[in-house]
Amino acid sequence: MVLGSTGVARRFGRRAAALALTTALAAALPGPVSSAADAPDTPAHPTAYVDPLIGTTNGGNTYPGATLPYGMIAWSPTSTRGDQTSTGAANGYEYNATRLRGLSLTHVNGAGCNPGAAGDVPIMPFVGDVTSSPSADTTDSVYAANFSHADERAVPGRYSVGLDSGARADLAVSKRAGVADFTFPADKPANLLFRVSNSLNGSEDAHVEIDRAKRKVSGWVLTGAFCGRRANGGVNNRKSYYRLYFSASFDRAFSTTGTWKDGTLSPGATSGGGGEGYATGADRAGRGSGGWVGFDTSSDNDVRMRLGISYVSQAGAETNLRKEIAPRAGVDQVAAAGTRAWDRELRSVRVGGGSTAQRTAFYTALYHSLMQPNLVSDTDGRYPGMDGKPHRVERGQGAQYSNFSGWDQYRAQIQLLALLKPRIAGDFAQSLYNFARQNGGVWDRWVHINGPTHVMTGDPTAATLATFYAMGVRNFDYRGAFDSLARQATVPHPDGLSDAGCPGQCTGQRPNLAQYLTSQYAAQDVCHCWGGAAETLEDSVADDALGRWAKLLGLDEQAAQFAERGGWWRNVFNPGATNGAGTTGYIQARNLDGSWVTPFSPGSDRGFAQGTSATYTWMVPQDVQGLAEAMGGRETAARRLDAFFHKPDGSWSVKGGDALRYDPTNEPGIHAPWLYNALGQPWKTQATVRQILDTVYGTGPAGLPGNDDLGTMSAWYVFSALGLYPQTPGSGNLLLGAPLFPYAVVDRPGGGDIVIDAPLADAGHPYVDAVRLNGRAHDRSWTDGGLLRTGGKLGFSLAAEPNTRWATAPAGLPR
Repeated sequence: MVLGSTGVARRFGRRAAALALTTALAAALPGPVSSAADAPDTPAHPTAYVDPLIGTTNGGNTYPGATLPYGMIAWSPTSTRGDQTSTGAANGYEYNATRLRGLSLTHVNGAGCNPGAAGDVPIMPFVGDVTSSPSADTTDSVYAANFSHADERAVPGRYSVGLDSGARADLAVSKRAGVADFTFPADKPANLLFRVSNSLNGSEDAHVEIDRAKRKVSGWVLTGAFCGRRANGGVNNRKSYYRLYFSASFDRAFSTTGTWKDGTLSPGATSGGGGEGYATGADRAGRGSGGWVGFDTSSDNDVRMRLGISYVSQAGAETNLRKEIAPRAGVDQVAAAGTRAWDRELRSVRVGGGSTAQRTAFYTALYHSLMQPNLVSDTDGRYPGMDGKPHRVERGQGAQYSNFSGWDQYRAQIQLLALLKPRIAGDFAQSLYNFARQNGGVWDRWVHINGPTHVMTGDPTAATLATFYAMGVRNFDYRGAFDSLARQATVPHPDGLSDAGCPGQCTGQRPNLAQYLTSQYAAQDVCHCWGGAAETLEDSVADDALGRWAKLLGLDEQAAQFAERGGWWRNVFNPGATNGAGTTGYIQARNLDGSWVTPFSPGSDRGFAQGTSATYTWMVPQDVQGLAEAMGGRETAARRLDAFFHKPDGSWSVKGGDALRYDPTNEPGIHAPWLYNALGQPWKTQATVRQILDTVYGTGPAGLPGNDDLGTMSAWYVFSALGLYPQTPGSGNLLLGAPLFPYAVVDRPGGGDIVIDAPLADAGHPYVDAVRLNGRAHDRSWTDGGLLRTGGKLGFSLAAEPNTRWATAPAGLPR
């Protein structure tokens, strides 16, 4: 955690370069745009504006616990509503469930499945004697405790909570380890329960070992099963694919020990184990194992614990602890180092001005965006492969990362990662390639730890790595990765004919590819996928991105082939499909014989994945001009888009809940507010984005519109607040909107910073009147990849009323 002198020099060198660039550009920029010297102060400690409780209700599914950027450990509560085989919400924490059964070591940010994933090894401070098996407490009535949010505090890298039982936990973490202070009432029995088998999804097996002489508790859990309880395909994923090891040492001796398995309690025992299985409710109730250690608190009621974790081995967990946390470091010291780490990360974007609430929403969104990908390699470079064997990171790779919610992240989060942290993005790309090679060349669309979970639809890895390359990421084997992804997109795999896991977790990553290549669409009746129309659109986006990547690599023949396939969305656009009220032309599923799947309704999800035709019809970011032409022209398309964001009376409809209109809670349509730029009406993008920023996002636990999906919804907010948005996967182009803050600097490691100057930015000036790029008038509502390569200054003149002439010339529209 200590920054050496070389790192200091680099950091201040970048700041000096950024200041020089800003000063030079400001001098060249006429008009009303302020200079850097006039800019509002940017926070030196942006962690002060982060509220980890944002998104912990309203379906956001975030967690408030202690974690570091891209950290392996995420120490956070597992809540309960009275069923030990379930939780209050996905990923272990729900703000309105104020009873917890432990503080678990691993979590996933914002995934939509309930119970989600991970939540491994809940550690519970329990006040009282252990007189029965905690696994037999199936309703969490005994070995759980209530708490009040008044006794809870969450900040980046640290979490503390006081329980109604009188116990208190204070946690802080490094990347792979943590420290904890547990305090207990001095006049009551004090115990720590290690519920080794009680991961969120259950477990196949688990083990606990208590060493009295060394004052140590260690063990592991064999688990997996992400989304394993979903009705739509979850049974396909009720399997183990990783083992999480932990090693915890204490500053004091144990007064009592014991273990349990299922309903049997073994006081005094020091070794035990057993899994729970992956069922839920009565099929799993009462199963499981763990151990406990007790402490004499009559003269000292504070218990200090140091803990390391690893996905490779027990020795790895102990080495991670030893290398990351000094032997005498306490919670305060580790938390201070965590704050410094988060401040460094969050200073990647420095915003000036705005209200406290806006800064809180912004920096919390940035915090959530940069929580992942997550480390799965130890400090020595070893990690668990997708083949179930240990591997070591390759030369030139900084670390192995995982947790890839591809269908969600490829639309915004991975672009933000590439923009701000290209080195991490490259290591992540290499990590996914490593996993694919260990998985027989198959790139899974949703990777958790080292498990291919198959969740969702499409081929998001192709879109992701193509985007990384287009945005300048080069520190991965990009040619090997391209060839592998191109092979997956062109050579059928036997899994593509399997219905295992369908519809939600279909095993085939390019389902029924031979049929797709022949018909040029995924036929609903034989697609072996979630929905034929959605699969066609997703694959069209992925193929277009591969084509753009091939062109950048100089592979002209493949570029042309994939570019053509990027247009296959047209084969599921039915110009005769109607809403029954005069609007025609929708995306619609087709059968193998070419017939359209009927009955059809724009509000139906038949043929789609977590969305309706009304939403998916707009999911053609790679060819907005072609979509507009298919609808009858840009004016017609814009009128239809107006109806997508407004009710018939003209009022806004951007909060979801209407199958015919915009849904901010899920990914297929989140790019839609930015489509007006390509339709020649960018002022409507500005108005729509501002309405969503102001009314859908906010502060407080309900401040996210829905599942954060590993930072995706948060990344949407970050981009939109900056007045930027990625145009389409596989491209470095950025669409322009109206910035929320008067000033921002986007730190581009290894390149020039991007300076955003919008001195009139406030609630009364939501529209763009003019833009200057590096001092020159810019009459386009987008920028090409040159801004990413060299950096530059975007000067925005904002207005209270829309400028319906700026960036509307047909020749200058985004393509």
